[in-house]
Amino acid sequence: MYATNWSSFSTLGANALKNMDRSRQARGQMYDRAGYGPQETPHTILHTEPGMQLRRYGDEGGDGPAVLLVPAPIKRSYIWDLAPDISVVQRWRERGYRVYLAEWVPLADSSLDYGLADYGDRLLARARQAIAADCGEDRVVLAGHSLGGILAAIHSCLHPEALRATVLLEAPLHFEPSTCCFSPLIRQVPDARKIADTFGQVPGVFLNMMSAMAEPQAFQWERMLDRGMSLFNPQALATHMRVERWTHDEFPLPGQLFVDLVESLYRNDELMQGKLAIGGRTIGPADLRTPLVSVADPRSKVIPPQSVLPFHDATASPAKLLLEYGGDVGVNLQHVGVLVGRSAHARIWPAIFDWLETQHTVEAREQALPLE
Repeated sequence: MYATNWSSFSTLGANALKNMDRSRQARGQMYDRAGYGPQETPHTILHTEPGMQLRRYGDEGGDGPAVLLVPAPIKRSYIWDLAPDISVVQRWRERGYRVYLAEWVPLADSSLDYGLADYGDRLLARARQAIAADCGEDRVVLAGHSLGGILAAIHSCLHPEALRATVLLEAPLHFEPSTCCFSPLIRQVPDARKIADTFGQVPGVFLNMMSAMAEPQAFQWERMLDRGMSLFNPQALATHMRVERWTHDEFPLPGQLFVDLVESLYRNDELMQGKLAIGGRTIGPADLRTPLVSVADPRSKVIPPQSVLPFHDATASPAKLLLEYGGDVGVNLQHVGVLVGRSAHARIWPAIFDWLETQHTVEAREQALPLE
């Protein structure tokens, strides 16, 4: 069903998919003109380098903890800040945090080919350095969603001393063939390097097509049902359409990152097995030693609980919180509901903040204890 003759996949075909990316982005701009563009919080760009720029939201100042948000590196980051009433950025700010976001940007230089070591280690370390220079905080809360959660987990394993806590939102970290919806597809494709070499940078539309093939219920039928259920609720419909606009705003994935994700994680499950090599180190869940929040959707086939819970349980975190997200009407794609869903903003995020506040209090008390 999934078999593809990649040796005969022509450069013309690859270019056609790249052109489809541009077409989808143009269609997204039509949603902007219809009033469904993002309503983002004012921000300042603190640091820029190939592949990333660091956003700081709001004005300089404040004395709360710093949080670094890590989006998935396949679509624009404003899903975290879609509109004021459903903005995760705003929720963090309301709780007194200084909010920063690692905004992934396409690599303009075709000679650059970044992988997990760049996104999960080097670039996030640069972001932390810029945060420290901006506000003096040398330890941050790190929060990532989906593939961004993978990057956050890797960084937490590599640099636990630099983090106050880690928040992983529907992040796939254990790839069991019997439960991963992408497993049948991956078994049928060749080594991912052949695909990456065909494209150079793997177009977002190609990733969309593969996702729809692997799990059509989540990426097609549930979205159509959600639109129908939103028609008579103006708030829900507005959110649905804003998410629809966001789904058209993808950008290409660097070839090496695509290879690392497919081969090291989805095919070989190296992070969960404690065998993922990053920058000369080999890491696994036992290396994650920060307080940890994990959010899973028990209904999800895209990121099933079996891809979240074993990693959560296996970490060496001194304190852990596991939350279940039950879905919302109006989120378009349930996988992003934890970011834009109204029940998530009413229940999930307050629970995360309350728990983190408890952890910060415990840490402060421990630091204040006299040395014996």
